[in-house]
Amino acid sequence: MKKNDFIFIAALVLAFAPFFVFDSVYEFYKQFNKEHGMIMSFVKFALLATLGESIGLRIKTGRFNEKGFGILSRAVVWGFLGLTIKLAFIIFATGTPNFLAYMGIDGAVTAMKGDFSTTKLLVAFAISLTMNVIYAPVMMTLHKITDIHIISNGGTVSGLFRKIHFVKILKEINWDVQWNFVFKKTIPFFWIPAHTITFLLPPDFQVLFAALLGIVLGVILSVASMKTSN
Repeated sequence: MKKNDFIFIAALVLAFAPFFVFDSVYEFYKQFNKEHGMIMSFVKFALLATLGESIGLRIKTGRFNEKGFGILSRAVVWGFLGLTIKLAFIIFATGTPNFLAYMGIDGAVTAMKGDFSTTKLLVAFAISLTMNVIYAPVMMTLHKITDIHIISNGGTVSGLFRKIHFVKILKEINWDVQWNFVFKKTIPFFWIPAHTITFLLPPDFQVLFAALLGIVLGVILSVASMKTSN
């Protein structure tokens, strides 16, 4: 490990320590997250998913940031993606149980509020499955488009707000990597199981687990970007 790695780890410990050491800090976080879920989704993904991308860059280059990487631009993009992720959580966590009930599965709507059961496991899996099959590919592709856009504009914040040439960028995407790695491997083998666990956890732990998954999401998509550039 390099000196920068120790500094990076120490900074993370100092940043997260108050949530574990001081109950008042954690309680404030939980209450604010409950009352302002969309704001917190923007902040969490702006910080944590971007952190994951920085870790991915460290794996590739040995540095957590570099010229043209656009860490601030990536944070802005991840913040807005975080809003759509929160929206997806609400839509699928509400809609999927109602669909299951419509299909004749008794207790599907109320199962998520009760203790662990086979029905609760089935519903949590169904929520994760539908969300990751319907929403995740769109979000991941949009992230890839913005990733290419940020790099092509030198990573600058002003460049982020220039016109995005969607048709041109869609042709530049390595669809072999996007399909065979991002879609075919990470969605069924990681994201569906991970989000099934997320929906089985108590609400307070869902918040923490989703935050950790934000870091993993950034790492995975950063690794996919490395595969594309190789």
